[in-house]
Amino acid sequence: MKTVPFGTTDTRVPNVIAGMMRIADKTDEQIRELYTTARETGIDFFDHADIYGIGHPGGVHLCERRFAEALSLSPSEREGITLQTKTGIVPGRGYDHSYEHIVASVEESLKALNTDHIDVLLLHRPDALVEPEEVARAFDHLEAGGKVRAFGVSNHTPRQIDLLRTAVTQPIVANQVQLSITHSTIVAQGISSNMAGADDSITRDGGGLVDHARINGITLQAWSPFQKGAQGGVFFDSEDHRELNAELERLAEKYRVTPIAIATAWITRHPAGMQVVLGTTNPGRVTDAAAGSDLPLTRSEWYGLFQAAGHNVP
Repeated sequence: MKTVPFGTTDTRVPNVIAGMMRIADKTDEQIRELYTTARETGIDFFDHADIYGIGHPGGVHLCERRFAEALSLSPSEREGITLQTKTGIVPGRGYDHSYEHIVASVEESLKALNTDHIDVLLLHRPDALVEPEEVARAFDHLEAGGKVRAFGVSNHTPRQIDLLRTAVTQPIVANQVQLSITHSTIVAQGISSNMAGADDSITRDGGGLVDHARINGITLQAWSPFQKGAQGGVFFDSEDHRELNAELERLAEKYRVTPIAIATAWITRHPAGMQVVLGTTNPGRVTDAAAGSDLPLTRSEWYGLFQAAGHNVP
């Protein structure tokens, strides 16, 4: 498993990580198998959020709680992994980055995960009513108490990050954003910059999200790495993406892996040093995706996949 620098810290982390969004209805045995498979492939980084589990009996913090209940990690095992969780979404009522909400949510996450600290806390989505000083006060409180060791954001634009940094003193180590070969606006807009009439040239992230992350030492984490678009399922075997699937199959045969490994490699090949957040609960797919951690896709192959997905290469 290839590792990448984590933000501006001295820590290195795997470039493929395990997302725990869909474990709410899994048995203890299924969660243990998923966890064990991830560890065997070199994944020791597990992504959570306070809202994961909404829609199931138990609701908020349910997936965090199921993770802890199923694994019952010893103190040494706990120290051997990175636990990341998110806060800020209030289902049905928008977003809340107030001091009170951030601190209360973390306290509940600590209980649910049965741990004395969160390794990484992300603000899940931008709060239009955010007051950076409130966020800074929450981060300072949580860091001083040893309850959170690193801080980041998710789905934030460069300027939203810059706004937070007017008050927040801790490094913003990560920004978790949607990215796949087919949903790659944060990459496509740079390639098609200044191209009149090209949909890919439209800036949707506030401008230069990938470049901003590289300049400021922020690790990008790609969620929904195999999703067709904003919605609509994965692109594998999709009639909407025949050309892309043909190219995925061709490269999979060349590298003796599966198409999911090639789709993973398209993201990990980027020099920004991104992490791919897997959402699957299928242990076999975890193994297959992890095989794309360090595949040496050539520039021609990388751009070929990009074009096959329907993107513009001027």
